[in-house]
Amino acid sequence: MIQLTQDAADHVLSFLQNRGHGEGIRVGVRTAGCSGLAYVLEFVDDPDSNDKRFESNGVSVFVDPKSMVYLNGLQMDFVKEGLNEGFKFINPNQKGECGCGESFTV
Repeated sequence: MIQLTQDAADHVLSFLQNRGHGEGIRVGVRTAGCSGLAYVLEFVDDPDSNDKRFESNGVSVFVDPKSMVYLNGLQMDFVKEGLNEGFKFINPNQKGECGCGESFTV
């Protein structure tokens, strides 16, 4: 299961509305960084039949089967800290992350 906080959902819904189309977002992982894995976000216009689909605060969240093992239980938040803002990933599967916070390990 993947959950978005209300702040994260509001941010995604705003982007989808500005785009004028889209089914939701896809959350996945890819090999990257010094810790091994990095999160990937993209808009979904045509869902893949293999994706798992979750609804959270009015947003459809799609996850490919290979990423699901790393993301099950993930909560996404959208935070503003000073001049910086972005998604924060709270992943119960995560065992560590690199010093810059760009990649993680499970």
